[in-house]
Amino acid sequence: MGIMASCQNPPQRNCTDFTEGKFKFSTIVDGDTLTTEFLRQKNIEVDYFKGKQDTSSIRWINDCEYVLKKLNPKNRAEEKSVHIKILTTTDSSYTFEFSTVGDPKKLRGTAFKTH
Repeated sequence: MGIMASCQNPPQRNCTDFTEGKFKFSTIVDGDTLTTEFLRQKNIEVDYFKGKQDTSSIRWINDCEYVLKKLNPKNRAEEKSVHIKILTTTDSSYTFEFSTVGDPKKLRGTAFKTH
């Protein structure tokens, strides 16, 4: 009898590689590709979307999870915090799931480090 061993490596998850930097995230909404660029530094994230800039605070739960809260919300929807969990990482990107805090519906995306 031999011992069988799996050669598969577990998914890479080096979350601390992505706590700071410049990133790009694209998603498809109603057939259009929408791209957000953002700069993350320690406890602040600045988003650039459709020519507008927005700043959010970051509260890190652990190395792979954080909560974003807009500093200057313009409406009730923007007042809600967003929970983000990094699921896997590569050398230049990370796959994450996100949802409005309290909402059981989770969405997924991939962000690419640009600097």
